[in-house]
Amino acid sequence: MQRHGSGDSATFHFRAAGSVFLLAHLLFVGWLTLRPLSVPWVTATNLRPLATIQAELELGPWTALRHLGGDLLLLAPLGVLLPMAAGRLLNRGPALFLRTVLLGALVSLGTAVLHVNVAGRTFDVDSLLLNTAGVALAHLLLIPPARAWFRARLRRSEQRGGARSREEPAGEATTLPSIGLAP
Repeated sequence: MQRHGSGDSATFHFRAAGSVFLLAHLLFVGWLTLRPLSVPWVTATNLRPLATIQAELELGPWTALRHLGGDLLLLAPLGVLLPMAAGRLLNRGPALFLRTVLLGALVSLGTAVLHVNVAGRTFDVDSLLLNTAGVALAHLLLIPPARAWFRARLRRSEQRGGARSREEPAGEATTLPSIGLAP
């Protein structure tokens, strides 16, 4: 595999940071959603799409915003962290969006299925829908500006590298001193 200069190390550091943040976020989500709750009552399992959303909206806009917004924001960082950790931030097209949303839905489904075995937690299909919608919205709102910023940064670094190569006399190559292995 051929390396293309300093952009590769920046990409590696970017992917490594994305992987660390992704792992930290998934651990936080696991801690937040899979710990037992001690409540005097437990809501029934909801398998009917949009039933919980409709019930929350009937309670008023602020209550709905608080309850539904939590589900919408819980996995939203995955919309950015998944492409960042995979090193696909510069990719365009619907394939990246669909892959990210599908992985977000799978993470949401995994936590929802694990709720069945946790005291005080139940399965709610609307949480699955809202978590997936949060991943999709975060991806659509944040990936295009991040892609533009990253591409502009790559262009600036290429221009700086191109300006240096123009300053060198023709026919002379810059060499780095070699460092040998110690005996």
